[in-house]
Amino acid sequence: MGGGVIFNDADLSRFGDGTDLVSAQERIAHVEELLPEICSLDCGAVCLGEQLVQIYTTETVRKMAECIRRLGVKPEIEVFDFGGLTITNQLIREGLIDDPAWFQLCLGIPYSTPATTHTMKALVDLLPRASLWSAFGLSRMEMPMVAQAMLLGGHVRVGLEDNLYLGKGVPATNGQPVERAIKIIVGLGGRPVSAPEARVKLGLTVRGTHARLCSCLPHLYRVPALPSED
Repeated sequence: MGGGVIFNDADLSRFGDGTDLVSAQERIAHVEELLPEICSLDCGAVCLGEQLVQIYTTETVRKMAECIRRLGVKPEIEVFDFGGLTITNQLIREGLIDDPAWFQLCLGIPYSTPATTHTMKALVDLLPRASLWSAFGLSRMEMPMVAQAMLLGGHVRVGLEDNLYLGKGVPATNGQPVERAIKIIVGLGGRPVSAPEARVKLGLTVRGTHARLCSCLPHLYRVPALPSED
C-alpha cells in the first residue's frame, strides 16, 4: 500500500478521499519493523477500477527494492502488466533484486492484463531465465489460471483475496480454493509442498521468532504446489 491515488471525477488535479500516496521509505516501514521472510513488491502503475490508480514509479520501486535487499527479505514481485515486468528486469540487471527472482503474475484485474493463456505465456517468455514464478487469475478465472500455470511450468496462487466464491453465488471458505487447486495440480502430475519445502525452493531467510514466521504464511499457503520432481 501507500501508492494509491483516488480520483473522484475527471479533474485529475485533485486527489480524492482515501488517497494514500507516500514515499518509498514509508511504504516499506512495516517490512523494516517486522522483517518477514517475504514481502510484496509491486512494480509500475495500474488502474484498479474506475477511480483508483496504484502508482509505483521506476525510482520508487528501485528505492524499495534496494532497502528490501539490504534487510535480507525476499521480494515477491507482483507484475500487473508488461511495463511492470520491464521495470523489474531493469532492477535485476542493476543488482537490486537477487537471482533467482520470485515473480507473481497478477492476471484478470480490470483495466490490466487479462487472464488468458496468451497473456500468461507472453509474460513468462519475458521473465529472466533463472526466475521462479507463480500466477493467479481473478474471480472465475482463478482455477483456469491454476491449470495454465502448471502447464507452463510455474507455481500457483489461490485464495480469498483473488476470488470469494467457489461458484456463482456460493461463498468460499479459506481452505476450499486450496483444496480445489490441489486436485487440479495432482491431476496434471504435480504435487503440493510443505511450508519448509517452499522456503527452500524460494530461498527464504528463516527468521528466529514465531511472529516473524507467521507473517509470511499467507503467501506460502497460496503457493501450495510445484511441478513434480519425483
